[in-house]
Amino acid sequence: MARREGLAARLYRGEAGLNIVGRRRMWFTVAGVLVLIAILGMSIRGFHLGIEFSGGNSFQVPASVGTLEQSEGAVNDALARIGDEDKVVSTQRIGGPGGNYYESRTTELTPAQSTAVQNELAEKFGLKPDQITANRVSAAWGSQVTERALLGLVIFVALVMVYLVVRFEWRMAVAAVSSLLLNLTLTAGVYALVAFEVTPSTVIGFLTILGFALYDVVVVFDKIQENTRGITGSSTQTYPEAANLAVNQTLMRSINTSVVALLPVGGLLFIGAGLLGAGTLKDLGLVLFVGQGLAVYSSLFFATPVLATLKGFEPKIQNHTKRVLARRASGRDATPTGRRASRPAEPAVTGETGEVEPAGAVSGPVPSSTPKVGARPAGKRPSGARGGRPGGGNRPSGAKRR
Repeated sequence: MARREGLAARLYRGEAGLNIVGRRRMWFTVAGVLVLIAILGMSIRGFHLGIEFSGGNSFQVPASVGTLEQSEGAVNDALARIGDEDKVVSTQRIGGPGGNYYESRTTELTPAQSTAVQNELAEKFGLKPDQITANRVSAAWGSQVTERALLGLVIFVALVMVYLVVRFEWRMAVAAVSSLLLNLTLTAGVYALVAFEVTPSTVIGFLTILGFALYDVVVVFDKIQENTRGITGSSTQTYPEAANLAVNQTLMRSINTSVVALLPVGGLLFIGAGLLGAGTLKDLGLVLFVGQGLAVYSSLFFATPVLATLKGFEPKIQNHTKRVLARRASGRDATPTGRRASRPAEPAVTGETGEVEPAGAVSGPVPSSTPKVGARPAGKRPSGARGGRPGGGNRPSGAKRR
């Protein structure tokens, strides 16, 4: 008895037969719920903007004088003494040319308040005032970064639309861009829910995941185009089934690509920011990790179902689908839908004669029908023959039987 292969082996060859496109309503429902949660998170919790976007002050204390908690507490005490009710927005450990520092970021202070906090910190840790680095960042710089990022996003989407229309068709372009927007919306929602600080590194990460998500979509669409080329000329498979087969064939490739891409990003996020305390890495690491993970979902479980839905409105595809379903209803096509078609049997070459047998023919002797040596060949007698003589004539009268 043949051993049944596992799901991983069938996924690797694209023979798992997962009905992804056929359940597109379920995937659209999942995407709608996730988008709703992301929108609620962005509207209720909002984004935790860094001082580059909201404006503020930062104070850097040498890491050799204490711990991260002591540095944050000292800045809060200094703010309380100068009568400022605001607290520290964020504190993280950063590295620089002069060594490691604890950087505490606050809301925007006046120059006099900033100098007072700097002196308080120097007195608290027994340092000179010039050993405490104080910086002020205006919100105007963050607004310029935001405008440039939005402009870059619009240009990127426009170029993607043009490329996909030229390379594939406009329906694939719409499906790909919709998956990109879904990816960005869900990633932004995760950022709002976990309350990570939005910095210029976050903006760079957002623009980076666009390229990764687009790559995954193009790989799937290229396989769909290959499977559906000339599909209306046959009556064995519908367009959604051919698209579903393409998703199954590229599923393992997408998983492998995503795992390879997420491993270094995960190391950047969990090891660099989590264990080593490199706070500047978490802003970039989180957006890359979440965005690349969601890119797999958006390309396989959203972009392709959207494409199949858009193609379903095309009259030529509608007529082809009706023809395929009618053929199956009549019982003339028993091929399972959505799976890889069986490879036709190749012609076999027989023994010493070199003759080619038709596909599916059984070569070699068959015990039940193989004639013995010297026996007459099996078959019908020629018309008009008696007694099975090869010539078909009658035995001459008076001839003796041998």
